[in-house]
Amino acid sequence: MSYRVLVSDKLAPEGLEILASRKDLELHDRPGLSAEELLEIIPEFDGLVIRSGTRVTAEVIAAATRLKVIGRAGIGVDNVDVPAATRRGIVVMNTPGGNNTTTAEHTISLLLSLARHIPQAYASLTNGKWERSKFTGIEVAGKTLGVIGLGNIGRIVADRGAGLSMKVIAYDPFVTPETMPLDAELVSLDDLYARADFVTVHVPMTNDTRGLIGTEAISKMKPGVRIINCARGGIVDESALAEGIRSGKVAGAALDVFVEEPPLGNPLLEMPEVIATPHLGASTGEAQVNVAIAIAEQVSHYLETGAITAAINMPALTSEQREVLGPYLELGERLGSLASQLAANEKGAGAGTPVKVGIEYRGDAADLGTKTLTAAILRGLLRPILGDDLNYVSAPAVARERGIDVEEIHSSKRSDFRNRVSVKVEFAGGSRHDVAGAVFASRFGRIVKINDFYLEAVPEGIILMLQNRDVPGVVGKVGTLLGVNGVNIARLELASDGDSEMAVSLFHVDD
Repeated sequence: MSYRVLVSDKLAPEGLEILASRKDLELHDRPGLSAEELLEIIPEFDGLVIRSGTRVTAEVIAAATRLKVIGRAGIGVDNVDVPAATRRGIVVMNTPGGNNTTTAEHTISLLLSLARHIPQAYASLTNGKWERSKFTGIEVAGKTLGVIGLGNIGRIVADRGAGLSMKVIAYDPFVTPETMPLDAELVSLDDLYARADFVTVHVPMTNDTRGLIGTEAISKMKPGVRIINCARGGIVDESALAEGIRSGKVAGAALDVFVEEPPLGNPLLEMPEVIATPHLGASTGEAQVNVAIAIAEQVSHYLETGAITAAINMPALTSEQREVLGPYLELGERLGSLASQLAANEKGAGAGTPVKVGIEYRGDAADLGTKTLTAAILRGLLRPILGDDLNYVSAPAVARERGIDVEEIHSSKRSDFRNRVSVKVEFAGGSRHDVAGAVFASRFGRIVKINDFYLEAVPEGIILMLQNRDVPGVVGKVGTLLGVNGVNIARLELASDGDSEMAVSLFHVDD
């Protein structure tokens, strides 16, 4: 059987050669397609290979009736509607690690260029001017570098900053002082803002990080701070940054990414305090070859054998294993996400930082591939902060890097169900949460325990969870409130705890 693969962004020749050499693949190299052209031809293809230029929207996925896999040559998948792809059973792959060093080095390049006004001085010189005094810069040695996010790229940036004799401070909610692998000081976000001379962000784009560097954050920073963003456009609020520069609070900014790319008419580009590059963080020959080869191999292997590598939305499994494990993986990821969300509602330092995870597999679940199930649980637990870039391959590694103690217990004894997966998480803030689930009829996942409450809840869609005193009238009042505001309740599950006289209600509401 022949599979048709579309490459819609420019890919290094080494990657194209791999795809073209596979006898079961038919390669179509069409970089630069418009959105309309992609929508028109996508029904003809089984595989799609992209970089950051192609936007794979829900509309594109709906039209892609043959599509089986989307391969992103790079890390970020914010240009792919991953939930829409998952609903269609389309595997979304990325290439984690292929451009970490490249992006970190670009960050340091921008930092030094910002400190010494190198782009502005070059432009002045090529215009026939000799303005030495105008471009007096600052030394970076002895200055404080604030790194937000200690993932792979953030750690390299911190290491390079220390090599420049900078004082490195860092914020990452999933790193504790005991697991800090760098010669850096772990601080709170507010402390980082107050102390850093340079602030650089290295976090994924999530609902929590969108606009992270905004008006409030800038108001907490030192006068004369310099801000660098090589992560994702929108993490730095562009309007707030422009106002910070106009007010004199921000001495300068270096940007490689923007909300809209290309950033035509962006007022930041008209400010002499701003230097910018056109999303070049991963643009080195070495990085382009690395990610091109990796994604070509991954897409080829999946189409030819069903083998999955570095998938965002599915584990590394054969097609037969995936059919059996699928319901358990979905349940496990949602159990992890539930535990994370329960902790996110709490206050205090480290409230949402997991330090220990205990997973118990009982009955039929203990006989399955629990290594993969544990990866699914960890992805669900860590994804609310680390974002959708985290996959089944990287989640266990990230947990180890952050010193999270993960323990598995297997038992062939059945409890109230043929199978049962229990997840107990301890957080740095001192809280503990215990959730459990089961798969019915080998297909249907259910949440059967939330802390002290036993129930049978469907973990799908949008759920409003309410914990309250077990007294008459609460459910009715909530239902009335939702109804008045035009919110329809699709399903409702209730549970009570006689000992504490408390109850929990799960309201499933329509989109």
